[in-house]
Amino acid sequence: MSNPNYIKTIYDVKKTPLTAYPSILIRHLISKYKIPKNSSVLDLGCGRGEFLNEFINNDMEGHGVDFSDFAIEYCPKAKISVIDIEKEKIPYPDNTFDVVYSKSFVEHFYYPDKIFDEAYRVLKPGGTIITLTPEWQYIYKSFFEDFTHRTPFTNLSLRNIQEMSGFKDIKIESFKQLPVIFENNFFSKFFGFFSFLTRVLVPENFRMKNKWIRFSKEIMLLSVSRK
Repeated sequence: MSNPNYIKTIYDVKKTPLTAYPSILIRHLISKYKIPKNSSVLDLGCGRGEFLNEFINNDMEGHGVDFSDFAIEYCPKAKISVIDIEKEKIPYPDNTFDVVYSKSFVEHFYYPDKIFDEAYRVLKPGGTIITLTPEWQYIYKSFFEDFTHRTPFTNLSLRNIQEMSGFKDIKIESFKQLPVIFENNFFSKFFGFFSFLTRVLVPENFRMKNKWIRFSKEIMLLSVSRK
């Protein structure tokens, strides 16, 4: 997937408006994985830059790579490199970053092992890689609605590809993009159960009716590992 018009077309702000979700997600991940302030972060496939921008808003040094420069407009404080990551190396030396982050990115490649190899190279020893990608077993009916999707992932395949690249301390979990269930408390457990019922009881043709139904069904894999 190397068409620079992908982000401008699929994530045009008129079709897909900017929301508060990136801020909520990134704050959750920073807290969950105890990422220190002033960490250097590389966002692979930074797209519009809204997730990268939130790392910067939380006092981190932000860098991004993508096929287009679309992120420059929304994320002017970041350093954005426009590359074809399938054919080019990430333009940073070995052992540069504290964190490598990607969301909805690795599934767009025929050979995602090259992406993980490059992520490993630019991470500092002990650095963290955080990966979010659709979980195939829950999204197989709609995965190829995005015609640029190439490689679906399961828990096992996401673990294996990272092990092959040298990562360790790999932790992978199913993850729903519903902030109301992010925290571990009574209310999150209640809404988590309601989301489960939504996923199994609401017919697939209602999936895009609202975000609650959609993200109860479109479950992600959330992975964290270390170099």
